Amino acid sequence: MGLPGHHRTSSHKRRRASHFALTKLNLIPCANCKIKIPYNMVCKFCGFLKDIKKIDVKQFKKEKTSTKTKTK
Repeated sequence: MGLPGHHRTSSHKRRRASHFALTKLNLIPCANCKIKIPYNMVCKFCGFLKDIKKIDVKQFKKEKTSTKTKTK
């Protein structure tokens, strides 16, 4: 069983933890509905990605709710 061989100083701990910072999401306006969404993801509200309709949101929501009711 591995044990720490040396005491970890507070400065070493802070230097190691400096890489754990969260990065800000790169949000862009949707080309169709102008709602801010993460870059390179399909819009949840309209189903568009870069001026191209990728999913039918109404159909997707119906399927999602129907699977929830079937499993219960």
